[in-house]
Amino acid sequence: QVQLAEFGGGWVQAGGTLRLSCAAAGGTFRFGASDWYRQAPGKQREWVAGISSGGASNYADSVKDRFTISRDNARETVYLQMNRLKPEDTAVYYCNANSYTGTHSDLWGQGTQVTVSS
Repeated sequence: QVQLAEFGGGWVQAGGTLRLSCAAAGGTFRFGASDWYRQAPGKQREWVAGISSGGASNYADSVKDRFTISRDNARETVYLQMNRLKPEDTAVYYCNANSYTGTHSDLWGQGTQVTVSS
């Protein structure tokens, strides 16, 4: 019954900011290890950021120091704060998550488009 959905994508000028949300719906869900991916046209899906079940975060070199992944268990939401956006950040962004208890794994949202203009 649990579903994931991404929100917050859109158009922004280079140097701007967007905050993406990955929300769980359909029942009580505590996020465990979760990740953000992105895929640009003609390119492979790329891992962007991850957060462990314990809250440790890590990032692809291309976004380190610009993006921040976080989790709000009360809101059943994982966020990706994106600062100093660049045109090369343009892609569809996807959320992938596992439940904290391990009862759900490899859940994907349908993606949200981020377009950064130069």
